[in-house]
Amino acid sequence: MAMSTQRIRRRQLLASAVGGAGLLVLPGKAPAQGGAKKLSGVTLNVSCWSSSYPKFLADYIPEFEQATGAKVNYETPSFPIYNQRMDIELSTKSDAHDVVNVTFIFSGRWVGAGWVIPLTDFLNDPSKTPPDWDVNDLLPGSTAAFKDRQGRLCAIPWIADVHMAGASRYDLIQQAGLKLPETFDQLEAMLKAVNGKDGIPAWVVENHYGWSFIPFLQGFGGNVFRNPPNDLMPMLDSPEAVAAAEFFCTNLRQYGPDGVLSYTYDQVLDTLKQGRATYSSSNETFLVQMANPDSKVAKTCALSLTPGGPAGRFPNVAAHGWGIPVGSRNKDAAWEFITWAMSKELTLRMFNDHAYSSVTRRSMIQRPEFRQKMQINGTDVAQLYLDTLDLGAKGYTVYRTVPPYPPVDHEIDVAMQNIISKQKTAKEAMAQAQQNALTQLKRAGVKL
Repeated sequence: MAMSTQRIRRRQLLASAVGGAGLLVLPGKAPAQGGAKKLSGVTLNVSCWSSSYPKFLADYIPEFEQATGAKVNYETPSFPIYNQRMDIELSTKSDAHDVVNVTFIFSGRWVGAGWVIPLTDFLNDPSKTPPDWDVNDLLPGSTAAFKDRQGRLCAIPWIADVHMAGASRYDLIQQAGLKLPETFDQLEAMLKAVNGKDGIPAWVVENHYGWSFIPFLQGFGGNVFRNPPNDLMPMLDSPEAVAAAEFFCTNLRQYGPDGVLSYTYDQVLDTLKQGRATYSSSNETFLVQMANPDSKVAKTCALSLTPGGPAGRFPNVAAHGWGIPVGSRNKDAAWEFITWAMSKELTLRMFNDHAYSSVTRRSMIQRPEFRQKMQINGTDVAQLYLDTLDLGAKGYTVYRTVPPYPPVDHEIDVAMQNIISKQKTAKEAMAQAQQNALTQLKRAGVKL
């Protein structure tokens, strides 16, 4: 997920924003009437990995600075770089950042170790959290991963990241006499039928295979661990896991674009919007952008639930949220930033301005304009979103939140790369991933 770091400074304030006509007022608070502003002299260091929401948020940060007097240093490095840096920083209880993203696959580690603070005192204080901000409006499925052993919320989710499937050129699928696939068998038949039509490959997915492969692993009846979170014996070399890897990698190799191993999530999105690949299983927040005005496939795209396999349908569901590091020296100001960033008002503006739809507030999803705008070429994408969240509520994604998961995620990436490139067979690659995962878990002190 490569993107250059962004830094938003006060000097970037546009002259039009200074006038205050379009200024975003903080939730439940009146604008300051003369004198020093509430956070004058405070510098907030905020960091999140690069994705649609963090990029959109950058547009509004000058308004927060103007309203509060704070200076915000804002950075959005790539996903792997962010997680590597933040894991080290949080583990040392550094004061380098005041607001950070709590990444889903690290939530068990960061929350469990107490590296981000519980937000209960802020949430229960009406002088710091207005009643109409309404923490109960957040979707339960988006907050579960951010609760500590005492049930205290330690991060405010900015995204419910759900996996769906979509076609940029649904017209090619229809011309083949087919529909969007519901099963893996239908998926394979569809890929074969449309591959090469109009000179474009049939399938593309992002190369974070510890994410994009898992619905296939679980759909074949496999799992990353035997029975997480209690039994963390890895199961990467099971017959089901090998069969899933063979299916996934063979079809991606046969029906994917040249250089398929190099496709990051943003490259997948651009490929779909340009109509250079027919179909993808990807995140809803990306797939819906096929319908944007700048997309060449706005009139031919279609979305559906992720296909299922012999064991059922297992779309990825994750969440990422704003938290406050235990080492921050500006915790009150950090909470002020979070309540602003996740207010109902700003959520609505992001939807209206940028069509941001992976929202975590139920009241937003229930708005008529949201449901209407999320009708894409006859498909009720808002309902697909809720249906996917309901599937995720069954708990099959718990493997992603156990503290030892991130290195296992890496082993899955390597295994898929080796199979797609034909360096190893599926059986060989998954056996190697199993052994490496066992080594990593034992090194981390996990009892197996």
